[in-house]
Amino acid sequence: MEKIKVLFVCMGNICRSPTAEGVFTHLVHSQKIAPLFQIDSAGTHAYHIGDAPDLRSQKTALNRGIDISHLRGRKVIFGDFDDFDFILAMDDANHSILMNACPTQHQHKISHFLSFAPQLKTREVPDPYYGGAQGFDRVFDMIEAASEGFLNHLRAEKRLG
Repeated sequence: MEKIKVLFVCMGNICRSPTAEGVFTHLVHSQKIAPLFQIDSAGTHAYHIGDAPDLRSQKTALNRGIDISHLRGRKVIFGDFDDFDFILAMDDANHSILMNACPTQHQHKISHFLSFAPQLKTREVPDPYYGGAQGFDRVFDMIEAASEGFLNHLRAEKRLG
C-alpha cells in the first residue's frame, strides 16, 4: 500500500505548520498507523529555511508531550504539488498562494486544514507569532481538533486500508 503523503503549510514554517506536523505525527504513532503516512510541513515564504520551530511552539508542544525541536523550516517547492496527496493550508492567505502556484491538475489536493474541524466555526488557524503564549495554546488546540478530524476523514474515505 502506498503511503498517504500529507503536507502542512503556513507562511514561515516555524509556528503553525510544524506544530501540525508534530501533532499529526504523534496522533498516527499513538494509533499505530504511522507506517501508512509520510508527513511534512513547509512555508509559502522563505523567511525561516533551516530554522527550528519558534521556541514558543516548541514549548507548547512539549508541554503536551510532543517534541518538534528536530523539525526545520523549508519553503514549498513546485514538486510538492505532485508529490503530496494532501496539502493543508493554515489560513486563507496561504491557501490562495498555494492555489496560485499549483498546477490545475493538482489543485484538488489543497484544502484549509480547519475544514476538518467544522466545530471550530472558522477555517483559519491564526498566526500566533506576534502574540503571547495563550495564542500558541489556542493554535495547538485547533490543530489537535483538525488532526483528529482529518484522520476521521481518511477513515471515512477508506484510505486507511
